[in-house]
Amino acid sequence: MSDSSPARPVVIDVWCELQCPDCRTALDDVRALRARYGDRVELRLRHFPLEKHKHSFAAAQAAEEALEQGKGWPYVEAVLDRVEDLDRAGEPILVDVARELGLDAEELDTALVDGRHILIVDADQAEGKAIGVTGTPTYVVDGERLDGGKSQEGLRERVEEIADRLLGDA
Repeated sequence: MSDSSPARPVVIDVWCELQCPDCRTALDDVRALRARYGDRVELRLRHFPLEKHKHSFAAAQAAEEALEQGKGWPYVEAVLDRVEDLDRAGEPILVDVARELGLDAEELDTALVDGRHILIVDADQAEGKAIGVTGTPTYVVDGERLDGGKSQEGLRERVEEIADRLLGDA
């Protein structure tokens, strides 16, 4: 392998559920990681909707449509900021958030109806189960699973330790 090739970013998979208050708390960590590493890490949204949250599967599909429209993470953050509204009002909130962010809200609504992103969400969920994800947020960095579903104490520091090692910063 030649040294002239640009270093690939470290991939951090963030297993998230958009009706999960713990994932809203984890946004601070996600923002901090983004600020610290910039484009040296790729934060990848992975879906793990939980059955106890009846709108989380639709929210995951909506996030995929927002990603396709170029605003995946801003959409995720905006929906998580309105967890209580989503609990109470359900799927219309997903369309409202899209409209507020300047996305094509009608297209997002259509995507929820035609189910075009179901396979992505199903695949994420299946992969998550296969690697032992049981709750959200959970991070996977370099094959190491860091479970924030029970406690987020020290989680960002552990993610940073692994990322630093992979980037040669340690």
